[in-house]
Amino acid sequence: MTRVLTRTHFHSSRLLRTLTDLSALEAPAPGLPFAEKLGQWVDYTDAIALYAVHNAQAKSFDESPADEGVDIAEDFARIRASLEQAICRTEAPKRGQSGIEWPKPLADMPMDLNSAFEPYRRYYLAHQRDMDLSVPPLRSRVRESVAALSPALQQLAALDGAFEHILSEREAMLLAKLPQILKRRFAYLRQQHLQVQGAAQPADSPAPETHVGAWPARFCTEIQTVLLAELDLRLQPAVGLLEALQHEKTNAL
Repeated sequence: MTRVLTRTHFHSSRLLRTLTDLSALEAPAPGLPFAEKLGQWVDYTDAIALYAVHNAQAKSFDESPADEGVDIAEDFARIRASLEQAICRTEAPKRGQSGIEWPKPLADMPMDLNSAFEPYRRYYLAHQRDMDLSVPPLRSRVRESVAALSPALQQLAALDGAFEHILSEREAMLLAKLPQILKRRFAYLRQQHLQVQGAAQPADSPAPETHVGAWPARFCTEIQTVLLAELDLRLQPAVGLLEALQHEKTNAL
């Protein structure tokens, strides 16, 4: 049953490793054991709800078609690939096509940090909205399909639903901070660029302009890397359910 909790191992998540590698966050120090960390997120009413789900008797159900698990796995793979492709797309959507506009820095970037970062903030938030619209319904469909296949998977799906209810608000608050974290990374790269540009100017030359160079393209690539890591984090519960489904099918052979 621990497969459902994959995403709560935040210190080992791809997202945290990515932010640490970009120096957007400090590497986390070893902390409390997992159970104690989870206890900080779950109050006593949530604990009672989890206890009830964990000890509930599996409901009776009819045998589902053998290919139902295959269908949901294929649906999951299709939606995941679509979200990943949208994140990795670098060209602007063609006329009549839907899509998120690739951030295009101005030829002369504004000195004001908020104005300079705004295209990137909008780009990140647009992809987060896409994930908000796609991932929870997908997770729910995976849960429903998995629950229909065996009593053990039914209980696992019920626990996943309970954890989603308990942890989703806290998770949303944490993920909402990512654009601000990336803004600090953006400010650092821009400052590094200005320092290099300023060092190349003669002493009596006017202050350098913030002409766009290679660093905004680098930052866009970093944004995509963080978005892919965030998508990976959001999809982990559904991945865990599908892995449990595959494990049970393998054992049944």
